[in-house]
Amino acid sequence: MRLTQQTNYAIRLLIYCAASDGRPSKVGDIASTFGISELHLFKILKVLVDGGFVETIRGRKGGVLLAKPPQDITVGQVVRVTEENFTLTDCFDESKQDCPLISACDYNQILHQALAAFLAVLDTKTIADLSEARPDIRFLLDLPMQAVAVN
Repeated sequence: MRLTQQTNYAIRLLIYCAASDGRPSKVGDIASTFGISELHLFKILKVLVDGGFVETIRGRKGGVLLAKPPQDITVGQVVRVTEENFTLTDCFDESKQDCPLISACDYNQILHQALAAFLAVLDTKTIADLSEARPDIRFLLDLPMQAVAVN
């Protein structure tokens, strides 16, 4: 199975927003960081807004914010929203079940189980897990470093 570029960039965008610590992220900055066009990013944003993962704020001080805490967004949820279909083979497409073995073959059932297992694993990881996985994530994304509290 191969995930689409849209899913890949959607996850990256969510990690970027999570690493921004509640500050609105500029679309231009995100696009520049990942080397994609703003137009392409806006298409991905629409899917993420419609899915309830991000919200946008208009204006000079606006940008993109997570719509809920990063620990409440699983990778599996994002994949389900951003992928158009999970047709692993023709057997998955009910309108194209032309195989003479369809009623006697377990292949389709095995693939359904594999897909369910794949999504179950993705459901165990959140955007918070990904954005906090490396201590240098903010540096890698060229985000301002957090102020360190001094006691």
